[in-house]
Amino acid sequence: MSGSHLNTQDPPSENPQTLPRCRKAKRRGIIALVILLALALLCLGAYWFSPQVLCVDSGAVKADVIVVLGGDMSTRPDYAAALFRQGCAPDIVVSGAEAYREILLKDGVPDSAIHLETESRNTMENAQFTIPILKRMEAKRVIIVTSWYHSRRALNCFKKVAPEIAFFPRPVHAGMDRAEWSSYGTGKRVRLEYIKLLGYLVRYGVCPF
Repeated sequence: MSGSHLNTQDPPSENPQTLPRCRKAKRRGIIALVILLALALLCLGAYWFSPQVLCVDSGAVKADVIVVLGGDMSTRPDYAAALFRQGCAPDIVVSGAEAYREILLKDGVPDSAIHLETESRNTMENAQFTIPILKRMEAKRVIIVTSWYHSRRALNCFKKVAPEIAFFPRPVHAGMDRAEWSSYGTGKRVRLEYIKLLGYLVRYGVCPF
């Protein structure tokens, strides 16, 4: 019987570069997961604390003009009229909402105190198209009336366009209480506002905070 032998081979050894590569891939996966969790927590926190994050209110102040921004006929013009009656400013500029004029008149604001800007279609245009009117009026101190969740972005847009003017946000607080969110549809508006903050940063260079 002729001698024979089995052709045995050692199992292939792992490439020494494979293990470090696997470890790096696993590490990157863990880092990505941590980042995603952190972003999720950040978004949840921003949403939960949106009144503290999005709302800016200067409190009681005297100014040369009140600017009321279009977007919510149910609250903004009434609040602007209330500030006018309190003597906070002698004139109101309506930006982007011609229909506010009738509400202001019904609320006791004289026609001579109402000035219209009817071309703007977004918050940056509110600022861009209203500032020339304010300059013609020689306004140095301006109250901005808008909804609470919109107040920070509105303020930052006006400050970017005219940093030489002092702006004071006096937002409407309707729907700010979390118990009122479903009645006012506030949750959807808040989520959209965060998206718009990022969009305005990219498109206009407006600082979100």
